[in-house]
Amino acid sequence: MKFITDFIKGIFVGVANVIPGVSGGTMAVSFGVYDKLLSSISGLLKNFKKSFLTLLPIMLGMAFGICAFTFVLPVMLKEQPFITSAAFTGLILGGLPGLLGSLRDAKARDTKVNIALCVIIFLIMFAIAASMPFLKGDKESGMLLAANAKNIAIVPFMGVIAAAAMVIPGVSGSLMLMILGYYFGIITSIKDFLSALKSFDTAILLDRALILVPFAIGCVLGIFFISKLITFLLKRFPTATYSGILGLVAASPLSVFCKVDQEYSMAGTNTLQLILALVVCAACILVTLFIGSLGKENGEI
Repeated sequence: MKFITDFIKGIFVGVANVIPGVSGGTMAVSFGVYDKLLSSISGLLKNFKKSFLTLLPIMLGMAFGICAFTFVLPVMLKEQPFITSAAFTGLILGGLPGLLGSLRDAKARDTKVNIALCVIIFLIMFAIAASMPFLKGDKESGMLLAANAKNIAIVPFMGVIAAAAMVIPGVSGSLMLMILGYYFGIITSIKDFLSALKSFDTAILLDRALILVPFAIGCVLGIFFISKLITFLLKRFPTATYSGILGLVAASPLSVFCKVDQEYSMAGTNTLQLILALVVCAACILVTLFIGSLGKENGEI
């Protein structure tokens, strides 16, 4: 049961990583696996077996979510951008009670709490997350990243940046890639790789692997080192760190709607769609609360 629950949570985290404006870290917080991910990644070298078994269902779920929604999500956003945005907003909002609980726990055990500083950190992080969708990046040079020496050298750094953003709640790795001009190239490479895998086209598999493997290596390094940094901050400055995370997460719904509206116009939204969006948002809040409660029942972090 625990394996299946973590696998399902991992799917949502993986899907969030595909959507520009939605943070995988935020979704991990919402579903109560953020602390578990951080501690397992940070302790992977010291307690490999325990950390690996903890990460396995979550990572498998993330991989499934990323692969499946690489094909599905663009269609959803194109056909129903407002309702799709409402769904992910609901998933984010449903995690706020758990995050507030973590903040209260941190405050209770923190002997040096500066409330004014925490409020300032919250406001700064909120402003950063809210402003990210308005950043303008480089135009992407086509939908396909050519497997040349320049791109092979650059994509590991894109992986580090994207992974770092994935680990920090409220910051979207996909949005960072879009700002830097590599989002559609990476997404297209994943789609082409999976399609070639189905037909076993070795030429395309090798060509796309030259892009995706260095990118994946960058992601792994980014996740590992940023996880250690966040773990350190949570141990030394728990209340201030959770205040910053709360600011990033609280601004995420605004970021979602702004970014999706930029890419897929919501100008044609009608009253029926608005009602459906509210229903979907409420349902997703309940889903997040329910799945989060499963973790508590199983004694998870």
